[in-house]
Amino acid sequence: MDLSLKDKVVVVTGGASGIGEAIVRSFAAEGASVVIVARRAEQAVALVGELTAHGQRVECVAVELTDTPACRAAIETVVSRHGRLDVLVNNAAANDAVNLAGSVDEFRASLEKNLVQVFAMTHFAAPHLVKSKGAIVNIGSKVADTGQGGTSGYAASKGALNALTREWAINLIEPGVRVNTVVPAEVMTPLYQRWFENTADPDASRRAVEQIIPLERRMTTGAEVADMVVFLASPRSSHTTGQIIYVDGGYVHLDRACTVDSLKAVLRPKTQPKKSNQ
Repeated sequence: MDLSLKDKVVVVTGGASGIGEAIVRSFAAEGASVVIVARRAEQAVALVGELTAHGQRVECVAVELTDTPACRAAIETVVSRHGRLDVLVNNAAANDAVNLAGSVDEFRASLEKNLVQVFAMTHFAAPHLVKSKGAIVNIGSKVADTGQGGTSGYAASKGALNALTREWAINLIEPGVRVNTVVPAEVMTPLYQRWFENTADPDASRRAVEQIIPLERRMTTGAEVADMVVFLASPRSSHTTGQIIYVDGGYVHLDRACTVDSLKAVLRPKTQPKKSNQ
C-alpha cells in the first residue's frame, strides 16, 4: 500500500531509540524526510548514518525539549531547511517514577519533561501544519488508563495528552489538521529488555509479562506501534481525527479472565452445561 508519504517532512521527538527509532525507520521506509529531534545526539547520529547509507533521508536536530526557545528554534530549523512541515510526532517522554511522596518541584519538573514540551512543540509546529494540512500523532501510554503506581508525573502527563488530543483536534479541525494518539502498553524496547535483565530471572520475568497480554501472549514490537503512527499520519487515514488508538494486543481493554491460561483453569466451571438438542 502506498501511503503517499514520499517527500513529506516529518519531525519525531525522541526518535533516537526505542519506539521513536521504530517510528523514524517506518517513515523513512515510506520515503519521507525525517528529522529526529532529541537530546541524545550521539544515538541519533548513529541512526542517521545507518539510514542515509541506505539512501533514506533522515537528519537530526539536537534539542533539550524542556528548553522552550530551543523547541521554537528546532521547528524553525526544520522549516528553513525543508520549506515545510507535514507531520509532528510527539514521542519523547520518560516514565520517571515521580511519586506522590515526591516533592512538588519534582512533580512540576516531570510535567515539564513529559507534557509542557509536547505543548511547546505543537504550539510552534501548528502554523506550519496548517499550511500543509498536516497531521499530529502523539504517543500516549496505558498508564493514563490503568494507573501504575509510583509515577504520578508521568501518569498525569499522559492523561493530559489524551485530553489534548481531542482538544487540539477541535482547535485544528477547520484548517484540516488531524490529531490522533497511539497508545502502546508492553513494548519490547532496549529499555524494557534492560529492565528484564535487572530482575532475578529475566526469562521468567518476560514470560510473566507476556502471559497477561491477550493477543498471542507476546509483547508488542516497536514496528507495530510505528506502523500505526505512520498510517495515522498518512492521507490513507484522511478522515480520522481526535482518536486514541491502542496498539497493545488487547492489554488495556480485554478481560484477563478470558485470556490468561492460569485464570481460565481456575475459573472453569466444575461441570459443563448440558447441550440442548433443540
